Amino acid sequence: MKNTILLALWIIFTFIGCENKNAEKTAESKNFTFTTKDYADLVDLFHEWRAFENPPKLEGAPDYTKATFEKRWPEFKALQQKLLQIDTTAWAIDRQVDWMIVWAEMNGYDFNHRVLKPWERDPAFYKTVWTYKSDVPAHEGPTHHGTTELWTYEFPLSESEKERLISDLKVIPPLNEQAQLNLTGNAKDLWVTGIRDIKTQSLVLSGVLEEPEVKNHTELVTALNEAIGATDAFAQWLEEEAKTKTGPSGIGKENYTWYLQNVHLVPLTWEDEVMILKRELARAWASLKLEEHRNRNLPELVAADSPEAYDKMANESARSLIDFLDQQDIVTVKPYFEPALREQLGSFVPEAKRNFFWIGAHYDQRPLYSHFYHWFELARMEIEPHQSEIRREPLLYNIFDSRNEGTATAVEEMFMDAGLYEDSPRSREIVYIMIAQRAARGLGSLYAHANEMTMEEAGGIHSEYTPRGWMKTEKELLIFEQHLYLRQPGYGTSYITGKYLMETAMADYARILELRGQPFSTKAFFDTLNSMGNIPMALGHWQMTGEKGHLKTIFDD
Repeated sequence: MKNTILLALWIIFTFIGCENKNAEKTAESKNFTFTTKDYADLVDLFHEWRAFENPPKLEGAPDYTKATFEKRWPEFKALQQKLLQIDTTAWAIDRQVDWMIVWAEMNGYDFNHRVLKPWERDPAFYKTVWTYKSDVPAHEGPTHHGTTELWTYEFPLSESEKERLISDLKVIPPLNEQAQLNLTGNAKDLWVTGIRDIKTQSLVLSGVLEEPEVKNHTELVTALNEAIGATDAFAQWLEEEAKTKTGPSGIGKENYTWYLQNVHLVPLTWEDEVMILKRELARAWASLKLEEHRNRNLPELVAADSPEAYDKMANESARSLIDFLDQQDIVTVKPYFEPALREQLGSFVPEAKRNFFWIGAHYDQRPLYSHFYHWFELARMEIEPHQSEIRREPLLYNIFDSRNEGTATAVEEMFMDAGLYEDSPRSREIVYIMIAQRAARGLGSLYAHANEMTMEEAGGIHSEYTPRGWMKTEKELLIFEQHLYLRQPGYGTSYITGKYLMETAMADYARILELRGQPFSTKAFFDTLNSMGNIPMALGHWQMTGEKGHLKTIFDD
């Protein structure tokens, strides 16, 4: 049986109607009871929650010690109870959706505290230095609250930027010392693979130390050397401790399903996801073979063989995609779409060094650039921030994955089906190869979380079931992806299951319009989806259709 929280949710979201539409507010200082129907109170609670979620500091670093978690737990439970006492039954759907987002985030905190415990189980959680901006609203996977976003710095550094970097770097020594107390878990795969992330951090910091304007700045050199020394010592400690690690790294099927439904608001089970990914893997392979048959008399695609050839193809591909979206009324193309895409065109990679995605991109960049719908969404967050304060910033705990990764994966095939490759039929083959790869890697991650496979064995599915051997050319991507998906439950499958949820939303949206005798517009669908922000796909489905039957599994036994 679900707990009383879910029973309360079922009542809130099933029975509508309240005679008194005026706000009711009570606060009793003695027992902290609180009831309200005022949306503004949800927004206030959201800000209170987000402030709480950012932990206090311990010697200048975020505090993830067990004692601090235990001390703060009653405060968290009070916030959670306060949320449950908000009556949303008379609210518009978009406001009910906002309530669900806050509920999901609080469930994420609860799950991390009870099960995932990245500060105890996952050395990569303590990676501080990030050299790149994520293509989704926040970094993929569990990330601590004191990161150094090196990609935000412009070299050569100004004096003010040097001071900012010094301040950032001061987090590393105390955090790494704290990590050696906090990391008591026995998750072997997470532990062993996480050492790579820490060692890479040392190499990155050493590279910064070689910058000309850094060498002559005594305080910055000191901060960098202290950060490097702390990182190296941490890596050495991890290697010693790794010899004792013997336990599984997956969270198990039951925990995985609870997390899907109550945190990422994906109305599926572990078993559902296995079925969906197996189906997509088989469909992608079969479709690829039929495409190859259809194209058997056409010349093979020719890969770009020089920087000049790559750049020419990239420019043409970007122009082709933007023109297609605009001229074929796929989506309202905003002025920031093309600049956002052109910042991500990539560059020529020698054949021997190309990983999976860049193999395809050297034949035709448009399948990958379709996935770069991501960058349109990030530009929208910056230039057209959502009117809801709850949706304006990235949702915590990667709750956005079904929306952002699902949409980016879905549009690869949707744009293809709408006619993007009329000028290059063989490019359709790349799209099916990409679908197969994402289904294979996600399927492997499911078995790893069920502790039916090690991370290496899950990577075997990822590699062996990707067509044309494209996952066998460069091993770093394979390790990176499977490690991420083991660290962040549900992320490895979100590309395909999010695609499935988006297709389901589109189908419902079109069906309802047809029943009303109204025409379906692809542009209207995508514009509606975009207008709702980076929220879980199942919530977007509810908001755009007014129907929520697909959410029933989240509340039922």
